[in-house]
Amino acid sequence: MPLKVGDIITFERTFTVRDVELFTEISRDEGIHHITPDEQGRLVVQGLLTATLPTKVGGDHNVLARNMNFEFLRPVFTGDTINCEVKIEKYERQENNRTAIMATFLCKNQNEKEVLRGDFSGVIL
Repeated sequence: MPLKVGDIITFERTFTVRDVELFTEISRDEGIHHITPDEQGRLVVQGLLTATLPTKVGGDHNVLARNMNFEFLRPVFTGDTINCEVKIEKYERQENNRTAIMATFLCKNQNEKEVLRGDFSGVIL
């Protein structure tokens, strides 16, 4: 079923130490805060790992992204559960037989604190 303007898609994920370890290995983002636990035993999740939440929603709908804007508002820690809400702002058929899409997103932690917001645009494959 195709998307339409106004649709809201949500996705939730709890980040683990193993997630951060794997992303560190792949990205080589080895900032001390990503590899050394804080006094509560948590690691700071890489911003771009947090940003996989809205990109997962895009991937679920075969979006070939052209632009992505992220505003990182506060740290995400291992053990945090992040809920991402993606709202479809534009969804229209183009002359080239592709569908243009633009969406905004807002991610909040388990305490309802905003951690990430932004938007993306592209085409549906």
